Amino acid sequence: MICILLVAGHGTVLEAQIKNDDTGLYSPLAGVPKALLPGVGGKKILDFWWETVNMRQLFTDVYLVTNADKYKHFERWATANDFPVENVINDGSTTPEDRLGAVADLELAIRSRRLVDDIMVIAGDMLCADQNFDVAQVVRFFRSEPGELIIYYELEDSERSSSRGMVEVCRDTHRINRFCEKPRDGQTTSRLASVVFYCIQRDTLPYLSDFLLLQTRASDRSFGRFWEWLVNEKQLDVFGMKLPTGFQLIGQVGLSDYTRWLTHYSANQQDTPAKPITCRSFARVGLMGNPSDGFHGKTIAMSICNFWAEVTLVESQTLVLVPHPLNDPTEFGSLQDLFCISRKEGYLGGLRLLQATCKKFYQFCSNQGIALTKQNFTLKYDTNIPRQVGLAGSSAIVSATLKCLMKFYNITDNDLPKPIRANFILNVETEELFITAGLQDRVVQVYEGLVYMDFGKKLMEEQGYGNYVSLDMGGLPPFWLAYLSDPSDSGRIHSNIRQRWLSGEPLVVDAMKTFAELTDQARAALQERDWRRLAQLMDQNWELRRSVYTDECLGPGNLTMVELARQFGSAVKLPGSGGAVVGLCLDETRLVEMKAAFQQAGCVFCVIAPYDPSAARR
Repeated sequence: MICILLVAGHGTVLEAQIKNDDTGLYSPLAGVPKALLPGVGGKKILDFWWETVNMRQLFTDVYLVTNADKYKHFERWATANDFPVENVINDGSTTPEDRLGAVADLELAIRSRRLVDDIMVIAGDMLCADQNFDVAQVVRFFRSEPGELIIYYELEDSERSSSRGMVEVCRDTHRINRFCEKPRDGQTTSRLASVVFYCIQRDTLPYLSDFLLLQTRASDRSFGRFWEWLVNEKQLDVFGMKLPTGFQLIGQVGLSDYTRWLTHYSANQQDTPAKPITCRSFARVGLMGNPSDGFHGKTIAMSICNFWAEVTLVESQTLVLVPHPLNDPTEFGSLQDLFCISRKEGYLGGLRLLQATCKKFYQFCSNQGIALTKQNFTLKYDTNIPRQVGLAGSSAIVSATLKCLMKFYNITDNDLPKPIRANFILNVETEELFITAGLQDRVVQVYEGLVYMDFGKKLMEEQGYGNYVSLDMGGLPPFWLAYLSDPSDSGRIHSNIRQRWLSGEPLVVDAMKTFAELTDQARAALQERDWRRLAQLMDQNWELRRSVYTDECLGPGNLTMVELARQFGSAVKLPGSGGAVVGLCLDETRLVEMKAAFQQAGCVFCVIAPYDPSAARR
């Protein structure tokens, strides 16, 4: 592959304003080409791009196209920066009036040097907010797609789409369906702006000459017009890759805008240590419908403040995953200590969850055409969610880790929408770590609060996710939670239900449909604030689950907790896969008595504190 840096634009507004500035602050920059002006981090703008593409393992050659007026500047720059002077191409223009145009400059380089390879084209006078840019990701993605590649980014709120080339990108295929050069108001709703950063296949290069034959004016020989023609008229396969960072072409702005963008981008590149990013995800209780989420059913679940997982990310020189002192022990007081801890806790701590999430995140971004910076980080986690009692402790760590990674790499909700995020978290656990799991926990940890979920087969097949609705949390009754102090692995309780369901066993198939019906009734009870009806439905949920899973599978610990709750007239069911029970007791006196009874039985008991995300934002 060959890289061509374009710096042949003639100074207009910016050069004139620097020359006429009467403060004296910019007098040393008078006559300096735009690409050689100061950029982010104290480097010249072109220095950054040369450092980025000066990689022999990616590019066989790098060329630079300039004009006759500024040629001497770039010749001197080349000798000072170990750039091959013979690869500096002079397009012969000396004024804006006799300029060739960007597409003509590219075609000149290809024709004059007889280039017959794939080409990467970059504007060398473009400010880039990301000084840790990894061009190898771009090359890999280009080679994975059967067409040309346009780099784009999401405009900041202060930027106007009418001054940029806007792209409409298919989320699934990454194909650019439409290109709008400096669109009028209402012409497109896209906020995705292309930049002069493209990859063009060798077989597509003849289209450059065809385009130039159609355009006689240099002002029409812009890349924006070229891509409009290639995408909208010729309908060639052109794909898009997003960079989670900003770009500004210096040739299009004046002095005030240049200094403003330089200050803005530089502020994000300070040498001072970045603030740690800390994100928290909460445990959840399944109030109705579980475990039908894995069987095209419906459920209602709720985030609870009592228990949480918290992940902290700090930028660092190397990528480090810090073991948790309790959950990932590497030192023990004695062999007996190791034996006791291993017998109770097992061998699978949270470190594997961090690693699997990072691996899956990089894979997702690569597949989705999102280039990440080369920044490294240190990840550590903490959690108070009790293990192996079915409160979604594993997915909470994955969810919190994903939140940190998204913030660190500036990945937006548009890049990774909430429904897809829940699928991502589930895939980390099921595909990477082979954990038995369904979507319910991941959905409620992404949406947070009280969430109704419909996992109907048609929905899942057509859109890849279910229908998720956040419910009003005002005035909820006092739910309670109890769990075993020495539980077994919660994953075991799923038993052979899936095999029985897949084989079409009527008892299991009908039960999953009934779980969904109970969930719809529970949603109505929640909306009508009919707590007695909700309590009845919770009891029905338990009886239905018991009839399908059998007592042998449910285990004596779960059965004992249910029976104990019923002695005090409380509704009760399993909130997850086993090891804990959730209940609703409308008699406050009996609730106090029941708490004492559970504690006397060796269980941990607490009144649930629901997590309401709308209240947290207020």
